[in-house]
Amino acid sequence: MNNIVSYVKESYNELLHHVTWPTMSELLSSARVVLIATIILALIILVLDFIFNGLLLERFLYQIGVN
Repeated sequence: MNNIVSYVKESYNELLHHVTWPTMSELLSSARVVLIATIILALIILVLDFIFNGLLLERFLYQIGVN
């Protein structure tokens, strides 16, 4: 039990005095980068999905003879 208490105290001390936390402006800047990258990646996946869906639908319709 003593080891657990010591671990929690040392962890708290480390988080309070030794960790360099980002400023609010750095945090917002990083969040914007992640948001923009996520949107761009989602749009790329959306476009590829439409392209491949169209190709597969065309091939399927061609195989069953609907034209």
